[in-house]
Amino acid sequence: MTTDVFSGLPQPARSLLALALASSFTLAAQAQAQTQTQAPAPAPATPAAAPAAPGPQSIEVVGRRQAGAYHAGEAAGAKSNLPLRELPQSVRVVTRQAIDDLGATKLDDVLDYVGGVSRQNNFGGLWDNIAIRGLPGDQNVGMATLLNGLATGRGFNAPRDLAGVERIEFLKGPAAALYGSSEPGGTLNVVSKRPLWQAGHAAEFYLGSFGLKRVAVDSSGPLAENFAYRLNVAAESRDSFRDLVTAKREVVAPAFTWRLGADTALDYRGEALRHRTPLDRGVVAVNGQLGAIPRSRFLGEPADGAVTVQNQTHQLVLSHTLNEQWRGRVALAWRETSINGFSTEPTALQPSGLLTRQRRFRDYHSDDLALHAEVQGTLRTGALEHELLLGVDSYRFELDTVMLRINPSAASPYAIDIFNPVYGQPQPVPGPNTDTLETQRNTAVYLQDAIKLAPAWRLVAGLRVDRYAQTLANRRTGRSATQAPTETSPRLGLSWLPTPQWSVYANAGRSFRPNVGTDVAGASFKPESGRALELGTKWESASQRLGVTAAVFDIRKRNVLTADPANPGFSIAAGEITSRGVEFDLSGQITRQWRVNASLVHNDVRISKDNTLPVGSRLLNSPRINGSLLAMYEGELGQGQRYGVGGGVTHVGERVGEAGLSSFVLPSYTTAKLVAHWRLSPTLRLMLDVDNLFDTTYYTSSFSRVWVTPGTARSATLGLQARF
Repeated sequence: MTTDVFSGLPQPARSLLALALASSFTLAAQAQAQTQTQAPAPAPATPAAAPAAPGPQSIEVVGRRQAGAYHAGEAAGAKSNLPLRELPQSVRVVTRQAIDDLGATKLDDVLDYVGGVSRQNNFGGLWDNIAIRGLPGDQNVGMATLLNGLATGRGFNAPRDLAGVERIEFLKGPAAALYGSSEPGGTLNVVSKRPLWQAGHAAEFYLGSFGLKRVAVDSSGPLAENFAYRLNVAAESRDSFRDLVTAKREVVAPAFTWRLGADTALDYRGEALRHRTPLDRGVVAVNGQLGAIPRSRFLGEPADGAVTVQNQTHQLVLSHTLNEQWRGRVALAWRETSINGFSTEPTALQPSGLLTRQRRFRDYHSDDLALHAEVQGTLRTGALEHELLLGVDSYRFELDTVMLRINPSAASPYAIDIFNPVYGQPQPVPGPNTDTLETQRNTAVYLQDAIKLAPAWRLVAGLRVDRYAQTLANRRTGRSATQAPTETSPRLGLSWLPTPQWSVYANAGRSFRPNVGTDVAGASFKPESGRALELGTKWESASQRLGVTAAVFDIRKRNVLTADPANPGFSIAAGEITSRGVEFDLSGQITRQWRVNASLVHNDVRISKDNTLPVGSRLLNSPRINGSLLAMYEGELGQGQRYGVGGGVTHVGERVGEAGLSSFVLPSYTTAKLVAHWRLSPTLRLMLDVDNLFDTTYYTSSFSRVWVTPGTARSATLGLQARF
């Protein structure tokens, strides 16, 4: 394995890899020598450390939280022991308490409460898709995400269920120095619930508007002195405020921790998810104006049935604590994703109100196998204290894409009257359109050093070198394109801690993301490259239960795909996007009874270079202003009973609704939410959520004037949670 890794890398990467491996062996030898002369110490509580010894864990419970805060002091995705207040980077953590207070069961339920996050094209309801700081990823595969620090963005991801999720970390700014291919605006890391060493079980039942029915089970505990498990299972079915649209989802998320010795542990995290719903492109704008047809009107064909998205994820992590200072881990991850089904999708709206449509069939499949190895620890060089992270990362990814499609014709327009829709017309049989096999291979080495320069100064420096190989084979034409670029992603950040509660920081970093597809000549595109600068300040209360972050940023992304003016229907990598903004986040416990989450962001995202789109025009689906407030009050009723009542308000500014068409905008909107719960006993809890309290008509995102996603109508959910 080592020989293969070395042979696939350029000389700079080989040198860095050799340094990482040599350092690892040296540190391991030093650690072994030290352990012979001193008793082993408990492992520090980091993501790479072995778990604590079996026993009660007072801060982790199975089921819904009873009380707590929204502020987090650390983030596993940062891969550093530095507290977030000292880390020279903006990080927003949505804690399990915030998830519970929002009554969130899917990722989409929390997005509006994170500053700088904007919704993007969600592929007709088949996946989650967001932009952080206004910069979206590949519109054909959704956003890049991490699960427990391992990549899960490759392939097709169904809307994420939160049954097995402990918290969600939004790592703002470039993360390429740690994770490779990513967006310069930020990366999302989902952290799974971990097995507990004290038995606990919970069941949740929900009924709600539009036929919502959901049941979830969370069970954890030790099966032996050195083996603990956790199992989260959920099943959900619902209709929709959209006519003729239903959805069903099942998720199973098993996990275990096996202590192989005092300093060694084997962890497994798995997830199988199936999501079934019609592909729904939403509503259309008439003469550039929304609201001409009801937000509930479905413009597809019920006879197509549901499109099925399936995901399987397996993560196996072997961790070993060498001594009090050093630890290492090896991780193996495998993911399989697929999309399968028919859909009817709008193409053009005629003045008469007839909407022409395409009929498509998709059979998409992906396989992703990844291997990671890293060692992390601390050492001193004179007066400086270093926290070093040395790692190797390699993956092989295959994406098999088959699409059948038929375009409307004058003889057979396959159209629907948007004002008086009639369903059930004869459906055309789609023919061959896309048949490709994309293979990606990547091997990388990375190094990060978090240095305590002085009591009031922290420096974080990182570097990653990726050797990326991509082959795209077009099985219809027999042509293929190959590229093998080498990308170097540096990162540098500095924090000044003038008081025990305040910090001021600055950082700079670069990122890259491979472009998918080929140009008119069949050649691959150069990868996108990003550069980001950030300056900010953080404050944390003395109790560490309340935190504030304010930041300004300037980001530039180059080699963005844009239309080829000389060859309609093809693209070239010639675009450039600039994102500049100011953001503010506050989260935590204000008093013993009140907890608050608030954000406010001004973000100006514009096209700064392009062949066809106007320079200076705003980017699709990126608002200038977005903000949110969530406040929760919790009190006592006596006899062990508690109650909580609160609400949330979100505001999203107007956005461009179609690329290059500044006259078509999605209007700004403000929505309100009511949340309440009543803890009848330490083991029984009732909850009520009302979303879109005032039944506001709004539109969350669009791709064009005939693909506009309306926001959800007012809905209420009643839930019962029991722990036993």
